Amino acid sequence: MHKKRFLTSLLIHAVLITLSLVFAFPLLWMISTSLKPIDQTMHMPPIWIPHPIEWQNYVAAFTYESNQLHYIPFLIYGRNTLILEILVVSGTVFSNALVAYGFARLRWPGRDLVFKLTLATMMIPFPVLMVPTFVLFEKIHWTGTYRPLWVPAWFGSAFYIFLLRQFFLTIPFELSEAAKIDGCSEWGIFREVILPLAKPALAVVALFTFMGVWNDFLGPLIYLAHQNMYTLGLGLQNYQSQNGGTQWNLLMAASTIVVAPVIVLFFFTQKQFIEGIAVTGLKG
Repeated sequence: MHKKRFLTSLLIHAVLITLSLVFAFPLLWMISTSLKPIDQTMHMPPIWIPHPIEWQNYVAAFTYESNQLHYIPFLIYGRNTLILEILVVSGTVFSNALVAYGFARLRWPGRDLVFKLTLATMMIPFPVLMVPTFVLFEKIHWTGTYRPLWVPAWFGSAFYIFLLRQFFLTIPFELSEAAKIDGCSEWGIFREVILPLAKPALAVVALFTFMGVWNDFLGPLIYLAHQNMYTLGLGLQNYQSQNGGTQWNLLMAASTIVVAPVIVLFFFTQKQFIEGIAVTGLKG
């Protein structure tokens, strides 16, 4: 019996390790390529361990095309991305928490119908909305600015509203009643009772949003016109030549620099992330 259990456990771990290596393959290849001399990036058969290891590729990635007339430092792209992160993450967390509180904790006519209509918007694919949304922002002269990228975050998202509503429903209503007896207003209950208890769910929303903004390419591509306003996701395209001759080692070095903060963030927040997933109903 113990032998069978051991073999089963061994098989499961072998499968998990194999799948982990499969999923980690692109990341490992990116890191390997970022440390290669340019002549080894397209070598056949592929070279996994570069020789020599070119650590200066990361310095070159930071200063790529610094001798050009319209050079934009790589750190400018990082600064622009961080500005958007602050605006979008704060707007997403606040607006979705407020709307989800209204759906979960308040009783008002038509609440369930409005909630169903809100969820129905999740079935509308982004390409259907892309052109009308662009025309709208063009009419109010917002194209070429950051506003189309962060203002919508302050008006809620159906997915995050659903996510937070599911968590708010698990909080005992007796806590709200006790706060009301103590003279707390509805806003006070939301701020002083619900939000402190909802930190795991709010952390999940913040992390999802952070990753979405950090990796966003299409949004900045549509609305930003000037290179000095580019984000990291859009700035990476400057490393790819339109006429061939792309320096793949520098592109992979820049990509590694962009990916690294997300990996570090996940390792530091994985406990809150997993806890938030477990308590919001996403686990099934």
